[in-house]
Amino acid sequence: MPDIPGGSAPPPPEHPARVVTLHGELDLRTAPALRARLDAVTAGACPDLVLDLRPVSFIDCAGLGVLCRVRNRVRARHGRLRLVVGSTHLPRVLRHTGLAGVFEVLAGMPVAESADRAAL
Repeated sequence: MPDIPGGSAPPPPEHPARVVTLHGELDLRTAPALRARLDAVTAGACPDLVLDLRPVSFIDCAGLGVLCRVRNRVRARHGRLRLVVGSTHLPRVLRHTGLAGVFEVLAGMPVAESADRAAL
């Protein structure tokens, strides 16, 4: 994926990426709790976050709003955000909403990013 002008630089290598796996539906009902949890994960300086969205079965505009919020928080803190979408419906949703070029999207989990995992 090409670099986005003004994009975030990856954090120093001594800080392993935090991998967070999201499950189920990201919608109006789950967005507030998810937003609060991801705000806590991205509170520090230079967060390096990998969101594993492969187990997500549904996402609506509220869920997309949470992803955009996380992206903005990470960029403001000079961090890095990657979305792992696999071969699910999410690449199509991102493409149709014009968000495919906004996020760093991966088809699979980066091999080196298995250190700090959490599930939400």
